[in-house]
Amino acid sequence: MSTPLAALSKTDAAPPPAAPPLRVVPTRRAGQWAAATLVLVLIGLGLVSVVRNKAFQWDVVAQYFTSASVLRGLVLTLWLTAVVMALGFLLGTLLAVLRLSSNPVLRAVSWGYVWFFRSTPILVQLLFWFNIGALYPQILGVNTVNLLGPVSVAVIGLTLHEAAYAAEVVRGGILSVDRGQIEAAESLGLGRWRRLTRIVLPQAMRAIVPPAGNMLIGTLKGTSIVSVIAVQDLLYSTQLIYHRTYEVIPLLLVATLWYVAVTSVLGVGQYYVERHYARGTGGAR
Repeated sequence: MSTPLAALSKTDAAPPPAAPPLRVVPTRRAGQWAAATLVLVLIGLGLVSVVRNKAFQWDVVAQYFTSASVLRGLVLTLWLTAVVMALGFLLGTLLAVLRLSSNPVLRAVSWGYVWFFRSTPILVQLLFWFNIGALYPQILGVNTVNLLGPVSVAVIGLTLHEAAYAAEVVRGGILSVDRGQIEAAESLGLGRWRRLTRIVLPQAMRAIVPPAGNMLIGTLKGTSIVSVIAVQDLLYSTQLIYHRTYEVIPLLLVATLWYVAVTSVLGVGQYYVERHYARGTGGAR
């Protein structure tokens, strides 16, 4: 029989030594590192070839990059993009509201508009508007032969085209709003217009902004198509120069670098706008 002293010594005995911590060995990804190294080498070789290739004529690019005619074309491109996006989303929002209306006639009209303008190429639409005088020499007694200039045709054609896509973007954003939010607004007695502007659209912006930002960048690049109707945008301005100097490659590089610069700025702006509307949802990064 053990004594109390022996029992006490057993109780105060040192605890067993802890097991050594497990060593975490990172997975070796030799294949991934080899592939990444190969990609970096290829990118470096490509950049070196672009910089050292005299056919690019970087001195000519620097000469015309900030020339007056190119900057005038850039300003017109930016102005055209802003006007088309503003008018396109204004008309597109109206079409989206009509598409969600309970009136079958309004829904059918909106659907028909979107279907038609999304089904025809933008170049065909521009050419039709450019030749509107041949189709309808007079409308309500107004002579249409010289009524629309190239810039007016570009604004009308691009706006009608963009509105069809903007309508679907806005409609998708409105449908993303929880139905309970709308029902709660109805129970408070808010009218349809106030429900749309105070409840629906602010929440729908989270779903609208990303595709709208992509549309903005696409519209900026898409304005280059108006050069076919002699609108002196950025691309047409560079074309006028290389038709005179025959320096095609460097002038195309001038237009390319300006498009890349502007789209990069727009991409940064889109990122911060998305963060603004994603606040409180866990989507802000």
